[in-house]
Amino acid sequence: MSKQFELATINWFPGHMTKALRMMEKELEAVDAILYVLDSRAPFSCLNPKLNIVAGNKPIIYILNKADMADENKVRDWEKYFSQTNRTIVLDSSKSNSTKRIESIVREVLSAKIEKYAKKNINATIRLMVVGVPNCGKSTLINNLCGKARTQTGNIAGVTRGKQWVRLSSGIEVLDTPGTLWPAFDNNLVAHHLAYIGSIKEDVLDIPSLALDFISELILLDKTILEKRYKFEIDSDMQPLEILEKICKSRGFLVKGGEYDYDKGANALITDFKKGYLGNITLESVDDIRKLKKNDRKK
Repeated sequence: MSKQFELATINWFPGHMTKALRMMEKELEAVDAILYVLDSRAPFSCLNPKLNIVAGNKPIIYILNKADMADENKVRDWEKYFSQTNRTIVLDSSKSNSTKRIESIVREVLSAKIEKYAKKNINATIRLMVVGVPNCGKSTLINNLCGKARTQTGNIAGVTRGKQWVRLSSGIEVLDTPGTLWPAFDNNLVAHHLAYIGSIKEDVLDIPSLALDFISELILLDKTILEKRYKFEIDSDMQPLEILEKICKSRGFLVKGGEYDYDKGANALITDFKKGYLGNITLESVDDIRKLKKNDRKK
């Protein structure tokens, strides 16, 4: 995850996200635990420092979502990383049966409260808050927990705009919240990773520039990712723009006069990643984060 190339600057923190953070801080008083949903393709970038402060001492259960689209080995490393201080669940939220583990772990984490109420012959109501960046799969997760569609879902950033309380058949109550981003993108690479996974609205992004940055990062990660998808070889001295042009050519994205349609090529590349057509990719490793933290301590 170390920055080895220049990145176009991304700035985006809509006013409604500030309002959402305030709402979540207020509602935390009524919840017993937090389900923190992270996209397995960029777990660190999905961590909102502001949310970590707001959470206080509430138990947190991290959910490494969309694991079926990510690098299995890196996901396991992230699972171990988060499990050092909290509980972690790895799942593909599109599969409803995989969410059964969540209720089990929630009841285990909150066993003290459940036992306390049981001694008084009271069936304790467990209240959970689901948090995460836009488009990480929060609403899909809740719908699967319910067994049917109860919240609005979509594959674009910012579908859930207000709070939604949902009661599960087990009696657990879940609060779905709007996706919230970092209040400021101090780390530009984090901003890019959130853009790649669809957490930032495309209408505020320069997609061709984003695609060139993405190509640069994929080359450092594994150039065969692009070679396998678009059926051409990448030479060691080939520049991102040349690679984007080859993608345009392989997909037939040409305009009158044989010029390359950079917009279509760029959109196709980013879309291919979002849909998993480039293979199982995790952009961030645990080692990357440890290096970042070590560097921060030296400052």
